[in-house]
Amino acid sequence: MNPVVELWLSRLRRDNLAKKASQSPLLGKKMEILVVGSGGREDALVWNLGQSPLVSKIYCGPGNGGICSRPKTECLSIKADDIFGLADFAQENRIDLTIVGPEAPLVAGISDLFEKRGLKIFGPKKKAAQLEGSKIFAKNFMKKYGIPTADFENFSKPEKAKEYALKNLPIVIKADGLAGGKGVVVCFNRDDVLKAIERLMLKKEFGVSGNRVVVEKFLEGEEATFMILTDGEKFITLLPTQDHKAVFDGDKGENTGGMGAYAPAPIIDAQIKKEVQEKIVKPCLAGLKKERIIYKGCLYFGLMLTKTGPRVLEFNCRFGDPESQPLMMLLESDIVPILKEIAEGKLLTKEIRWRNGAAVCVIMAAGGYPGKYEIGKEIKGLEEAEKMKDVVVFSAGIRKENGILKTAGGRVLGVTARGRGLKEAIALAYQAVAKIHFEGEHHRTDIGKKALEKF
Repeated sequence: MNPVVELWLSRLRRDNLAKKASQSPLLGKKMEILVVGSGGREDALVWNLGQSPLVSKIYCGPGNGGICSRPKTECLSIKADDIFGLADFAQENRIDLTIVGPEAPLVAGISDLFEKRGLKIFGPKKKAAQLEGSKIFAKNFMKKYGIPTADFENFSKPEKAKEYALKNLPIVIKADGLAGGKGVVVCFNRDDVLKAIERLMLKKEFGVSGNRVVVEKFLEGEEATFMILTDGEKFITLLPTQDHKAVFDGDKGENTGGMGAYAPAPIIDAQIKKEVQEKIVKPCLAGLKKERIIYKGCLYFGLMLTKTGPRVLEFNCRFGDPESQPLMMLLESDIVPILKEIAEGKLLTKEIRWRNGAAVCVIMAAGGYPGKYEIGKEIKGLEEAEKMKDVVVFSAGIRKENGILKTAGGRVLGVTARGRGLKEAIALAYQAVAKIHFEGEHHRTDIGKKALEKF
């Protein structure tokens, strides 16, 4: 199909969906939305929400130097972990819907607080967010309800954890609590184990998150991400994605919050998708219900696709980052009615429409990340990249000083491109990356390439 015609049809379908949604009694007037967070995921959500004809205003707390320049958007001086400040703002300004990006506010109970005040919020309550907030809770939950995962043991004493790990090499050691995606260490030998125990449990690199650890069997296979939107009973699936967690090409080096992602991931075909839904998603929701936990939000399954089937590596209680960036580029449906239905506890939408093709996000990181890194470096070439067709540069760790954009975090930018296929999307994303510069910048050069080699 002619690309111009395809774009026109895509916009027409989106407008028709939005028109139908706007006639629903669930919605009524145009909405004011609050997005909680300040990273690339939140920028991707704000960018997508800003295109909805159902939305009149978007607030982002706290946002960043790029988010505040999005249409309809205003950034707030309220941090994401100030759940009472955010609730006060939402109440005083009669916010119609709040969408929580990062995990920390969810684990802290932001959804419980908002619902007690009669405020609509998209994101699971504190009890449900334990699936991400505690690796030990998650592993025990999976064991109880027969959800396929790696064999494991939990430890609070470093010597016991070390003893078990050394007897079962290769092994994976995980901090129990939140660690920004960096609290997982794969150990192949004695030195790896000693260093991991020292970092997590003795030096407390991730604070109290390392008071306890999960030591689990190393699984061979390929990782992929499967996300659903659910009201606790019904669910709809998002496109499968693949994150690249290691800092260097070829999946080498330390784990990060994610160095890039692409969608859809062909490794999750129709057969595997069905298996994941039947053996993982449905038992998970049923188990939560038995525990009297109603999960309302986005539920993220980090999977290892082994020779004997998919196994759950981790749960996240929110949209993935950087997986959200390519997903928002491919989303054709208006997501606002879906999120509002879930916040109200009644998911009516049965499927999501997606644009044809693929999308790729390449993270441009600060020098030294995921270790110590410098901030305050001027970012150049951003405007040139943003002029490119089918390219959006999402802001993760940036701030604006006297009109100049500067680095303000470890993951700085998520350069995201959409193409007719994965090969085209990869090429376009790296063309855009080449236009952007800041001192110390580094990025992986192989995002999505493993899919090109296999499919």
